[in-house]
Amino acid sequence: MNSTDPRAVVIRYVEAVRDGDADVIHDSFAEDATWHYPGDLPISKVWRGRDAIINDFLGGMGPILVPGTLEVELVSTIAEGDRVVAEWTSRAKTVHGGAYDNRCIGIYTVRDGKITSVIEYADTQHVAATLFSDFDTRHPAGAE
Repeated sequence: MNSTDPRAVVIRYVEAVRDGDADVIHDSFAEDATWHYPGDLPISKVWRGRDAIINDFLGGMGPILVPGTLEVELVSTIAEGDRVVAEWTSRAKTVHGGAYDNRCIGIYTVRDGKITSVIEYADTQHVAATLFSDFDTRHPAGAE
């Protein structure tokens, strides 16, 4: 697989998240990429732009997780044309003392070797309970 093959791009990205490789994570996204995260959480919205995705969305999880405890495992990928469906598990210890353990699906669109769009599906109730336990999902402030 070459470096612009959509499946290879997504696998390289997920492995970079697993390995904490910030340069590869940055280089995986197009500058104007979008990431749609579901639900009624503080992070639930369409994140627009590589910097917002990396710094605010992905980076925003850092303070909630105990450093060095994140384990990401790529379960499977299905690719067709410029779209790749990736399934992965994420596990970590949280600063609240809980255990985050989620199974996620992302539909990635890749063009010219860069991720241009991600639509993620995850168990947002588990995310709320483990990562945002002080957030009231019944009355989200500023939800879009």
